[in-house]
Amino acid sequence: MDLATFNQLPPGDAAAAIAHCVAIPAWQQALAAARPYASPDALIAEGDRLACLWQSDDLQQALSAHPRIGEPANGVSKEASLSRGEQSAMQQAGKALQQAILQGNRDYEARFQRVFLIRAKGRSGEEMLAELQRRLNNDEHTEQQEALSQLREITLLRLKESIA
Repeated sequence: MDLATFNQLPPGDAAAAIAHCVAIPAWQQALAAARPYASPDALIAEGDRLACLWQSDDLQQALSAHPRIGEPANGVSKEASLSRGEQSAMQQAGKALQQAILQGNRDYEARFQRVFLIRAKGRSGEEMLAELQRRLNNDEHTEQQEALSQLREITLLRLKESIA
């Protein structure tokens, strides 16, 4: 969608147009409410500013829409489709790497009680596994901040790809 079209949508439609970026309705609504944007860069800057405000509850809400790394994203939603594409490196991963990721997911969830979140786009399966193993050593606060940072990266990447 082009920026001019996004700027002219009714508020609810504008929020719906960016819903696939992140499953945080308050972010969607705030970004839509701040229109019009003078440029795509201004839109991204406001999206980033709003994302920097996220806390633990926002992370939990957003994680409800994220599949585990290495597991297929189910559903026909735009977000599920994006997740499948973003995790394409895992589709080419060998069996040993897939098993290591699945075990890492279990270890991470046991430790932090949430799904491991990483910007998968542009990363190899080996890079994602190395990050998963590294982040297992984080304390809760540090890991929450890393997960929020990854969520922000994913969200802004999707926003950039959605509105030109």
